[in-house]
Amino acid sequence: MNLLRFCLPFAVGLRLAAAVAPAAAAEPLATSARPNILWITCEDTSPNLGCYGDAYAATPHLDALAKGGVRYTHAFATASVCSPARSCLITGRYATSLGTQNLRSAFPVPVDCKGFPSYLRQAGYFTTNNAKTDYNLANEAAFIRECWDRCDAKAHWRQRRPGQPFFSVFNIMHTHQSRSNVWSEAEFEKEIGAKLAPAERHDPARATVPPFYPDTPLVRRTLARYYDCITAMDKEVGRLLGELDADGLADETIVFFYSDGGMGLPRGKRTNYDTGLRVPLIVRMPEKFGRFAPAAPGETTERLVSFVDFAPTVLSLTGLPIPAAMQGRPFLGHKVAPPRECVFAARDRVDEVFDCSRAVRDARWLYIRNYMPHLSWMPPEGFSDQSLMRQELVQLAAAGKLNAAQMTYAAPTRPQEELYDTVADPWQLHNLADSREHRSTFAQMRQRLRTWQQEIRDVGFLTEHDLVVRCGGRPPYQWAHEKGTFPWERVLMTADSVGRDDALHQQIRRMSDADRSVRYWAAVGQRAQGPRAADAAEVLRAALDDVSASVRIEAAAALAACGETEQPLKVLVAELNGPDAHAAVHAARTLQLLGQRARPVAKEMRAALEAAGHPSRTADTRMYLDFALKTALRELDAPNR
Repeated sequence: MNLLRFCLPFAVGLRLAAAVAPAAAAEPLATSARPNILWITCEDTSPNLGCYGDAYAATPHLDALAKGGVRYTHAFATASVCSPARSCLITGRYATSLGTQNLRSAFPVPVDCKGFPSYLRQAGYFTTNNAKTDYNLANEAAFIRECWDRCDAKAHWRQRRPGQPFFSVFNIMHTHQSRSNVWSEAEFEKEIGAKLAPAERHDPARATVPPFYPDTPLVRRTLARYYDCITAMDKEVGRLLGELDADGLADETIVFFYSDGGMGLPRGKRTNYDTGLRVPLIVRMPEKFGRFAPAAPGETTERLVSFVDFAPTVLSLTGLPIPAAMQGRPFLGHKVAPPRECVFAARDRVDEVFDCSRAVRDARWLYIRNYMPHLSWMPPEGFSDQSLMRQELVQLAAAGKLNAAQMTYAAPTRPQEELYDTVADPWQLHNLADSREHRSTFAQMRQRLRTWQQEIRDVGFLTEHDLVVRCGGRPPYQWAHEKGTFPWERVLMTADSVGRDDALHQQIRRMSDADRSVRYWAAVGQRAQGPRAADAAEVLRAALDDVSASVRIEAAAALAACGETEQPLKVLVAELNGPDAHAAVHAARTLQLLGQRARPVAKEMRAALEAAGHPSRTADTRMYLDFALKTALRELDAPNR
């Protein structure tokens, strides 16, 4: 497998560079009237910086930036993985509202849903993006052309007209999960280690091991490597800020630094804990725009900010109108909104791993709702499992050598609901969802989440296969906001039942519901029942002929989990080889998780893996099929099975 494919999924920006058209001619705008804005972004980094109090970190350039700017202590991504988060950043709308919540999906967005840099271009700004796009939506090429004057590896503010204000984005890859946790030591040393002097390397013996990790030499080496990546990234930040100073633009430019998500280590990225969602955010405001600063240079603000707020904030800073359809709140500029009471986030399909989890976080409390509690926070993942640290965690968990704190990540299942006091429990290890003392907080956070889901019309409760069928080519956002499109409350109520031991008979009844999404969640619920789903065998057999592939697949999985495999495996193989790419990935993942029960169709799985694939399948789809099927076949081929 070519790891470069995983590390540079955003190469579309490079491929499309030649197609990016110049902006229409506009009158130059004086930089004294509107600020330049520079976004320096990095990947997969929690607030593990010196300026955030991390003594192990070596980040002199970011520490200096924080001294001249304001450091946000409560900034959060809206998704725990990159492309849904970037979809939100560029549009100012939640990915779960647009239908872009699954990693590397390609659903259309409404015609009025523009990337916010397009508004800056129309106002005369020169907009540049240093290669990375990854916006997770259909017709991305046209979207990119509308947003950027330059979108390529050489894009730079220096290409603008004299006196023209600019908005420039530079994304630094050094901290990506691939570098910190997946690449071989040789690859890491060549691409990251070589950029650091011996004195800049981190000593594993001095690393602070979080309580959700076992204290092993491999864990310590991985933590040191993560911090080495951060130091290499910090040096790139210094280079860019040096170029800004050399051009005499520091006094005219508002600088943002932030990460696209939490740390790219186990129990960070891909989870809804603070380690997956909380990010560093530093904003340096030049003196001439100091009236916009929320605090004095070198100070902090505890204001809650979310990625959905970034687009309207840039428009507010530049004095431009904020489209009414944007769902965020500007936190700087001419039109600062009242502070948020809470922020929201989602976890859905990532690569071949299906999931549905939502989170709401206020200044103190974190509430997580897991709609697939029968699945682990540490499921098999083709990409992540290339990490030696992940492999060690899997082995230690299987051997019963992880303690309770470490099993909050490695356990085979999760609670339906999680509630954490992030002040008293910053690592989120002690679930208070069942605490009598915290009933009021629990109810409030649960209701906040439900209200948000209803307001934005969270389309993450529809599978990608069913969303294609139901939308009929329309944008999911448009479809979901049309009156009477689907029975929202019934769907959510059925999803709420997944993982409840007493819900089986309710789920059986809902298998005859007229709505395919209700039937899907009823089938998921029966799959989560495990052997108890034998009581539902009759309705599950009938569901093998459901009009929805998603229902057929989940019904097959539930039956197979009860030991009835012959017909269910035939259904899964049919979907695996069918024309629908979403259903094929769903079927492959289901076969993988069935383990030894899938042995009778190993030959068919191998044939599907070796086949070129249906023309409708994208490179990403084929990669997800590879992840699921190769892992499944390795398990089936292993000795002593």
